Amino acid sequence: MSVIVKICGLSTEEALDAAREHGADMAGFVVFEKSPRHLSLETLARLGKRAGNRIRKVLLTVDADDALLATAIKALEPALLQLHGSESPERAAAVRARYGLPVMKAIGIGSAADLALIPKFEAVADFLLFDTKPEPLAKIPGGTGKSFDWSLLAGIKTQKPWLLAGGLHAGNVAEALALTRAPGVDVSSGVESAPGVKDGAKIAAFIAAARLAAAKEAKTVQPPPNQERRMRWP
Repeated sequence: MSVIVKICGLSTEEALDAAREHGADMAGFVVFEKSPRHLSLETLARLGKRAGNRIRKVLLTVDADDALLATAIKALEPALLQLHGSESPERAAAVRARYGLPVMKAIGIGSAADLALIPKFEAVADFLLFDTKPEPLAKIPGGTGKSFDWSLLAGIKTQKPWLLAGGLHAGNVAEALALTRAPGVDVSSGVESAPGVKDGAKIAAFIAAARLAAAKEAKTVQPPPNQERRMRWP
């Protein structure tokens, strides 16, 4: 069992370098003013240039309009668009078609009822991301460091690859992978020393823990017949 590792909310050259050097597959960059990880277009462009093609750049927005998406895409030149708000399946499909880029749609999970959204977004997105469902009046939809009941995802079958997020860190990612057998993991606050401040040592530890857990899982559990297909990049 291999695993996709995404480090989200990168805001400095040092953090980006740590993610790349320790083997992360995806680097997430946030453009959402309410987030402590929000980047200006100038910083977005600088980090995007530094990232180059050594890591998949992911642009994270929350209910962004076309004008913001267009300017942010131009600055970062991402490989993937992450929609982390209340975007509908129709909006996700429209964004994918308009910008010609793969889309990752975040789905907040609080109970089994939220899993009903999976087929609706599978039809229009290239990746899914399962994160902790925010509180009704929450200012930000993710990056809170809170996890949800991972057992809700045990045994789920999807047609698209998906990432697990929400409260992950080096100390619990092995448990999360063992329980959910997620094709990928996404971490933000779990590799920070303060909100929005990434810690290079924590990034290294998280990636190492995720890789080790995936390697151990591969030795004990045979992957399902469609695992290899699900792990390919769109």
